[in-house]
Amino acid sequence: MNPIASLVIYFTILIGPLITMISTNLMSMWVGLEMSLLAITPLLINKKNPRSTEAATKYFVTQATASMIILLAIIINYKQLGTWIFQQQTNTVLLNMTLIALAMKLGLAPFHFWLPEVTQGTSMLTGLILLTWQKIAPLSMLFQISHLLNPTITLFMALTSVFIGAWGGLNQTQTRKIMAYSSIAHMGWMTAILPYNPTLTLMNLSIYIILTIPMFMTLMLNNSTTMNSVSLMWNKIPSTLFTILLILLSLGGLPPLTGFLPKWAIISELLKNNCLTVATLMAMMALLNLFFYTRLIYSTSLTMFPTNNNSKMLPHHTNTNHNFILPTLIIMSTLTLPLSPQLMT
Repeated sequence: MNPIASLVIYFTILIGPLITMISTNLMSMWVGLEMSLLAITPLLINKKNPRSTEAATKYFVTQATASMIILLAIIINYKQLGTWIFQQQTNTVLLNMTLIALAMKLGLAPFHFWLPEVTQGTSMLTGLILLTWQKIAPLSMLFQISHLLNPTITLFMALTSVFIGAWGGLNQTQTRKIMAYSSIAHMGWMTAILPYNPTLTLMNLSIYIILTIPMFMTLMLNNSTTMNSVSLMWNKIPSTLFTILLILLSLGGLPPLTGFLPKWAIISELLKNNCLTVATLMAMMALLNLFFYTRLIYSTSLTMFPTNNNSKMLPHHTNTNHNFILPTLIIMSTLTLPLSPQLMT
């Protein structure tokens, strides 16, 4: 790709969610969402093969449909109230339309079908952007209208997403699909707490991004796209075994790692709001997530070839670009739990 075109695309991807985050006007938020959508489409289609073309088409159609619904709700709201923000007087149907459209953009169940396929059809770097940075704009918009949302619909979507993210990832062997279903489950956790304590949603998003980036960076070191290729990493970069083990356990929410903090805080907040059944079901589904993470850990760290032939060990080349960033992110993704009193306050 042309370097100038790449610069423009990445800058637009960077600036789109920022515009949505700092805006109080609904039209400005919508413009930020559109910038993100239009900028990432060339990255999705950059790999010249039918799979990436299919992924880009699915992504564009889904996101454009969601954007159309949001724009329709914004215009009707302006016609009824004469204002470019949602208020207490806003029609409930318009708020539900916006919630459904943002759920489509986030990949929340039952509008999740595009996310695993699109993630699988792209490169590792684009998949990383899709599962982290592209989530910020829709979630920031949800955060700003969280006090107006219907808690019943929001909890239904959240619980369905946690179920789909847990069950869908069980029979996957592709690492990108596993991370996509992990994303669906994490989005469910974030949405579940949105009507009660939106600040916890932001904390959960931050920790999710901190966990996902080093995971993708570790997989990119060896271009590991399947569980089989991940199981060969001990042969090429032995240091990544311990890294993947810690990050996956943290993603599963196992104490005393960082990933336990948002699950602990969200379950506590749900119990305070008398959502005992929801909290119980979400905790049970978290065990299923932990199971397929553990399966990946087993194939990576706990199995070796039945041979003692040392000639199979390859030269260990490390990527200098990741030498500083990756260890820092690994430390943040595993050892942040002692800071929980400061984060919670």
